[in-house]
Amino acid sequence: MSATTTNLKEAIINRRSIRKVKKNENITKERINEVLKTALHAPTSFNMQSGRVVVVMNDEHEKFWDIVKETLRSRVPEESFAATVERLQGFRDGVGTILFFENQETIKQMQEKAPSYKEQFPYWSHQGNAMLQYAIWMTLSAEGIGSSIQHYNPIIDEEVKKTWDIPGEWSLIAQMPFGEPNEQPGEKTFLPFEDIVKFINTKI
Repeated sequence: MSATTTNLKEAIINRRSIRKVKKNENITKERINEVLKTALHAPTSFNMQSGRVVVVMNDEHEKFWDIVKETLRSRVPEESFAATVERLQGFRDGVGTILFFENQETIKQMQEKAPSYKEQFPYWSHQGNAMLQYAIWMTLSAEGIGSSIQHYNPIIDEEVKKTWDIPGEWSLIAQMPFGEPNEQPGEKTFLPFEDIVKFINTKI
């Protein structure tokens, strides 16, 4: 087995949800930039490349999680809000957050170019975004950077777009706070392999 294969295998196995992260001056814009350049090799249907990424760091990152907190304040029962704030603080304490979007204009253009698949492009766009998220997540993990995927959209969409002048045709899909890991993930459990994977193999 080659070293490259071993490294890929380790990255897949070691990637975990790290929901408590903290600041680290070694996690720089330049390092995140290289992670994103690598992850953008993730595939998309028809090579449509509809995914868009916005990275908020430092003060802007903290501002993002303040927006989430204030948006949730009127939606979460008062007796549960302290626990919600504590959870959000685990993200806010990190270095930055990657915001994942899908450009609806790109999807519309693809539907016009290939009308036979019109109904499928929205599904395919989400599949492509999921692969981009996973590629970034694995690459961050391989760099020793903790992260997780969060979904506070759509309730924060309007405020996020207004705050950072995000194009109206970009649809927010997910958020990935990152930083130095500040917790040990719990043990991961799996369904039985045989319940998930079925081999159909005709002998010749």
